[in-house]
Amino acid sequence: MEKYIVSIIQGIVEGLTEFLPVSSTGHLILTGELLGFTGNKAETFEIVIQLGAILAVAILYWRRVFGLLDWRKGFKAEGGLFAKGQLNLIHIFIAIFPAMLMGLLLHKVIKTYLFSSSTVLIGLVIGGLFMIYAEKRKTKETAIELDQITYKQAFLIGLSQILALWPGFSRSGATIAGGLLVGTNHKTAAEFSFIIAIPMMVAASGYDLLKSYQFLSVNDIGFFVVGFIVSFIVAWLAVVSFLKLLQKVKLTPFAIYRFILAALFWFFILRG
Repeated sequence: MEKYIVSIIQGIVEGLTEFLPVSSTGHLILTGELLGFTGNKAETFEIVIQLGAILAVAILYWRRVFGLLDWRKGFKAEGGLFAKGQLNLIHIFIAIFPAMLMGLLLHKVIKTYLFSSSTVLIGLVIGGLFMIYAEKRKTKETAIELDQITYKQAFLIGLSQILALWPGFSRSGATIAGGLLVGTNHKTAAEFSFIIAIPMMVAASGYDLLKSYQFLSVNDIGFFVVGFIVSFIVAWLAVVSFLKLLQKVKLTPFAIYRFILAALFWFFILRG
């Protein structure tokens, strides 16, 4: 029974934080430390429940996802490569390519040296500062809906996503802040972040799962399924609620939350 309680807790944490600008990886590492759930099996479990969160956003945006399959849309935009036009696969590819390339090149380094409580705390703080900077800087909004994002904006958002390779920085926080800096509004930045998360996270999770599937066993099926389902349900609710909340409170409150979380964890756990 105890392991299922851990499964539920981690599933809730993943679902709540995966698409919010607070770092799901950071939260999973920190709660894993508190629950005593660490090691290879814990890392494999985190990959599985991430897939539950991905499935939730894929279903929520299924119409948009299916619309992306018409690859010819990228060549129909008037005005050339940096023109505004309907969101298409070219936007997605150039937005995920920078982080995927760097992730492949630095995968071993990141997994070996950066997955720890102390590095997560650094990521929480620096990521929060980056979010506040993006929020305070006045950038003219040129994309107030997804179909107004240019290829150039998509690429620049993709560059900001590289920052999220540091655990605790937050992929969602990096991409939403990056969107604000290049001229999207909060809702558009968040929705674009959700959509590019699907191929990005499927690729990253699939790669990690191939390297760690040996840690799965028949006895763990129920444990993994419970975490997957909980993550899916909570992520669904979190995405819907977050879009409404973001338009009201913006990014700064999430940054402040990150600072408080980092301070509390350092004081009560690491300092001790």
